[in-house]
Amino acid sequence: MTEEDRRTPAAAVFDALGLDYERAFAGSTAHRASLDWLLERLAPGSRVLDVGSGTGRPTAQALAGAGHRVLGIDVSPVMVELAARQVPGAEFRLADIRDAPLAEASFDAVCAYFPLLQMPRAEQAAVVAKLARVVRPGGLVALATVPLDVEDADGVFLGQPIRVTSFGAEAFTGLVTGAGLTVLAEESSRFAPDLPGATPEPQLFLHARRPDQPPEGR
Repeated sequence: MTEEDRRTPAAAVFDALGLDYERAFAGSTAHRASLDWLLERLAPGSRVLDVGSGTGRPTAQALAGAGHRVLGIDVSPVMVELAARQVPGAEFRLADIRDAPLAEASFDAVCAYFPLLQMPRAEQAAVVAKLARVVRPGGLVALATVPLDVEDADGVFLGQPIRVTSFGAEAFTGLVTGAGLTVLAEESSRFAPDLPGATPEPQLFLHARRPDQPPEGR
C-alpha cells in the first residue's frame, strides 16, 4: 500500500486545499469570537490541544501568540507542514485524533474547529468523549461544526468532492453533554467562505467545561 492509499479522505481534501482553506475562512468573526472567549478564560501558559489544526491560523497562532503551549494535530501532511512554518511557536504533529495516544487530563483546554464532519457519527461521538477525557477537570473545550442532520451525504467543499456526516444543533449539543461536558455558551451563525460562488453555511460554536467532579452515577 502506498502513502497515497493510506491517506484518509479528509487528508486528501486538505492536502489539495492548502492555503486556500485559510484564505476562504479568514474572515470568520464567529471563529475569532470563539478564540477570544477561550483566551479570556485561560490561565497564563496553559497547555492547549488544537484538533484539526490546519494551517495553524488563526487558532494555534492566536493561542501561541498569547503565551500558551499549543499542540496541533492534523491528518494532512500539507497542513502540518504549513502550520509548522507559519506558527513556529507551536508544536504540530501528523496524527488522527481517533487513534492519537493522548493522556487523560493532559491539557488545560481543547479546540476542535470543524474536524469531525468527514467521520461517521459513531466516530464523532467517540472523539468528543475522548476530548472530554484528555482535558483536565475544570478545563475548557471549544468545538465547532456545521449543524446539519446529514449522514454520508455527497458534497463539494471549496471545489473538492467530499462525503459529509453531521448532527443537527440540538443533537450535537446532546452529544457534547452526553460526553460529560457542561456547555457554558453557544453561538450560531452563517458564514460564506471567501470563494467565488460560495454560499453561506450554518455554523455552531460550543464552549464547554469538564466538571471538576464527575456527575453522580458516572
